[in-house]
Amino acid sequence: MRSPTLFILLPAVISIAIAVPLNEVSDSDEDNYHPRFPEDDCVPTNSRNAQLEQTINYWRNNAKATLEKLVDRKENRNVAKNVILFMGDGMSISTVAMARVYAGGEEKQLSFDHFPYIGMSKTYCVDYQVPDSACTSTAYLTGVKGNYDTIGVNAQVPALNCTAQLDKSTHTHSIAVWAMDAGKDAGLVTTTRVTHASPAGVYAHTAYRDWESDYWIKRDGCDPKVLDDIALQLVHGETGSRLKVMLGGGRREFLGDHPDPEYGDRGLREDNRNLIEEWLSLGGGRENRTFVWNKQDLLALDPLKTDKLLGMFEPAHCAYNLDRVHKNMEREPTLAEMVDKATDVLSKSEKGFFLFVEGGRIDHGHHDNWAKLAIDETLEFSKAVDLARKKFNEEDTLIVVTSDHSHSVSYSGYARRSNDIFGTAGTGDDKLPYMTISYANGPGFEDHIDREKKRRKDVREMDTSPDNLRFPTTLPLKSETHGGEDVAVYASGPWAHLFTGTYEQNAIPHIMAYAACIGDGLRACEV
Repeated sequence: MRSPTLFILLPAVISIAIAVPLNEVSDSDEDNYHPRFPEDDCVPTNSRNAQLEQTINYWRNNAKATLEKLVDRKENRNVAKNVILFMGDGMSISTVAMARVYAGGEEKQLSFDHFPYIGMSKTYCVDYQVPDSACTSTAYLTGVKGNYDTIGVNAQVPALNCTAQLDKSTHTHSIAVWAMDAGKDAGLVTTTRVTHASPAGVYAHTAYRDWESDYWIKRDGCDPKVLDDIALQLVHGETGSRLKVMLGGGRREFLGDHPDPEYGDRGLREDNRNLIEEWLSLGGGRENRTFVWNKQDLLALDPLKTDKLLGMFEPAHCAYNLDRVHKNMEREPTLAEMVDKATDVLSKSEKGFFLFVEGGRIDHGHHDNWAKLAIDETLEFSKAVDLARKKFNEEDTLIVVTSDHSHSVSYSGYARRSNDIFGTAGTGDDKLPYMTISYANGPGFEDHIDREKKRRKDVREMDTSPDNLRFPTTLPLKSETHGGEDVAVYASGPWAHLFTGTYEQNAIPHIMAYAACIGDGLRACEV
């Protein structure tokens, strides 16, 4: 039965609807989420393909070429003779995108963007949502997740525990060990100290990532006579002593009262040992061991006459690439040069090799809100990947490129195409321009606050040219934090198609081992 009330109300509703003009919309009805731009700004006149991009055919042809690559893609099910793991420390997805613009434009691709397969890695520690480089190196190198600040041990070992790491049943062993047990050679290359958290995951077992020498163990109230520091483990440890190549920084952790070969300063070791000399003497005349501390000696080295190679090019971390270039630090090799020489030495192995390569200073740049340095380091990292991919055959060499964790860096705003990635992207409600790159937190907060005027500084009045310009942040912190979102995993070579989808970070070494038929897990050659 029809309600009489409906017939009474209906004419009133219709009359109200007619009384309100259809072209009158309240402010709350407008789409205020997106800014308007003048019509002239809609044409991407700054892009390299400006005219082509305005046509339908350009984008259809672009899509067609992409589709043809995907359709023609063949799965490579060969056994991987060589495995190279490239790890860009702190290389978030936003960092990769910004590096493309820095490299030449939004449409530019970095070397690993050309890899045929990509997946996503979940990076959390056992005890923390947002990880550090220690628990992540344990995951992507040893295949087991551990606690924040710990390396090469399982989650039964709490950080900073003086004795927990002594229990060998808690030790986790890296894919480098699996490779060497199978008769392959192994090595590491990094732009950080060779004892830093990421490379230490190759060979060390420690309850605290900072215990790089006895000095740091004593500082935390533990006994270095009971615990082996990370440098000691690299020289005399079960795994470290077997590595064929170790290149990076960190001489100070290996020297006591001995002058640094470049600067003459004393090292940090309080036991007064010279671990570099100890490493050289371990060959016992049976091996040709070579230590280098500068680019010239590294490049002059004959790999055919070198059985083992140790290179450390700074007392602490290697220099940022921009510092190396702009400050004439000619004694510093590039990451690509280190990778080139490392692979020359490792390629002598008839059974192949495993190599870990870290672009470690991407992370350091972000921690200081030095976006220019971080993004330039990403481009250097890409060059090293490109060298390796061109040097080795996809048929027998698996190359995996990933990151350990993200950062709080943001790539946002509405900058026009090909705008300087380090420039401004728009104007805030305070009528001041904001930058394309910003951070959720970090030391850059104070650099962009005008205390006297109680507002943000106008970046147009700031000198934004320095390489170490700190970019703006939302809240102040001494060191910017990592981010907890997934990171990308790019893969090329045998069984690279397995690196698709989303998976736990600790699956990465198991997939690589499967492809190379090493380790005690599943193997491609046995399935």
